[in-house]
Amino acid sequence: METIAPEVPTQIAATVDLVVPVLGESVTEATVGKWFKQPGDAVETDEPVLELETEKVSLEVNAPSTGTLSEIVAAEGAEVTVGALLGRLAAGAGAVVAPAPIAAPNVSVTVAPSQKSEVPLSPAVRRVVEENDLDPSKITGTGKNGRITKEDALAAAASGTAHRDDPVMTQAPATPAPAAAPPPAPQQESAPAPAAAPQLDDPREERVRMTRLRKMVATRLKAAQNTAAMLTTWNEIDMTEAIALRNRYKDIFEKKHDIKLGFMSIFIKAVCVALKEWPAVNAEIRGDDIVYKNFYDISVAVGSPQGLVVPVIRDADTLNFDEIEKTIKDFGLRARGGTLKVEEMQGGTFTISNGGIFGSLLSAPILNPPQSGILGMHKMQMRPMVMADGSIEARPMMYIALSYDHRIIDGREAVSFLVRVKECIEDPNRIMLIA
Repeated sequence: METIAPEVPTQIAATVDLVVPVLGESVTEATVGKWFKQPGDAVETDEPVLELETEKVSLEVNAPSTGTLSEIVAAEGAEVTVGALLGRLAAGAGAVVAPAPIAAPNVSVTVAPSQKSEVPLSPAVRRVVEENDLDPSKITGTGKNGRITKEDALAAAASGTAHRDDPVMTQAPATPAPAAAPPPAPQQESAPAPAAAPQLDDPREERVRMTRLRKMVATRLKAAQNTAAMLTTWNEIDMTEAIALRNRYKDIFEKKHDIKLGFMSIFIKAVCVALKEWPAVNAEIRGDDIVYKNFYDISVAVGSPQGLVVPVIRDADTLNFDEIEKTIKDFGLRARGGTLKVEEMQGGTFTISNGGIFGSLLSAPILNPPQSGILGMHKMQMRPMVMADGSIEARPMMYIALSYDHRIIDGREAVSFLVRVKECIEDPNRIMLIA
């Protein structure tokens, strides 16, 4: 019997596709992080509808028009490329989502599995389903909105209750013959269970999907170790004069520029002085060539809830101290809010990482490819120091580290660079005279 669907309201809204926007230079893939709206929810023009995670930043996809979210095509966790369809909007202030056709009682049994099997699966779940020949419609999802998690799929594979071999498809005359088949069937289907069981989580553990940003950070840092001839040299700085400079001018500086004077701007200016003197530290290897860069775009490592991000201060050598401080503050706020742009984290020539704000006393930073050098700042600590006249004084000391690519930077250059930074911080007047 043919099922007749009820009449759809005559008010039909224009459909607008939500697609993956251009993500930035060299970024072509993203992961659907979170949907802020669900089908049936009203949206306003430019209102965030979902969040995408890329290898560098998280970004929001906004509604191109006012209307109603009518369909989600790419579920949370789905891997998507630029231009891929994410969902659809029924455009217009009065847009409505057309009700789904109501199936007749005699076909309702076949409709439900079909609809459920069309629910998008994450790559991890799809892999388990395909490897174990499972039918998604037979798996009860425990994830958000009933989504099937990897644990659900593994449990189904282990129990042998969700395989695609549906007994309903067996012809009636052949039904008696397979009656004796159930005993060997569990023996065959139990084979994948030992392999799947070790993957199940301990109930005391919590499994959280690694973000695309975190995966890319891991990949890039490991690539730096595998590719560059990375070496680290250390020195220590007496911060007495830098602290005195800051204390002397901090009130005037803040009153005039509405921003506090920090040590990072002093270090950035000192680094620019040293880079101009030792250009190999500001260079990179490109194929068989060494590319020397006569500009100083300083990357500043910033921690965020999504992972480490490294926004770039362009032409830092031309900026005043207040301009650098304001840029750093802006980067920090937007990094924590997840609103940094991809282009703001590309093209740096040298990186500074300040582990001291977290209490690190000494570390060897990893290169940020394709850059050839990174400076690590650390915690200031009062230590007894022997002065030139033989006396001992308690001084605020900071260890600094330069990790560099030994393929293009010699030890002499690396050590001399670090010494010049030390001299500029210990006597800040050098920055004003040399820069």
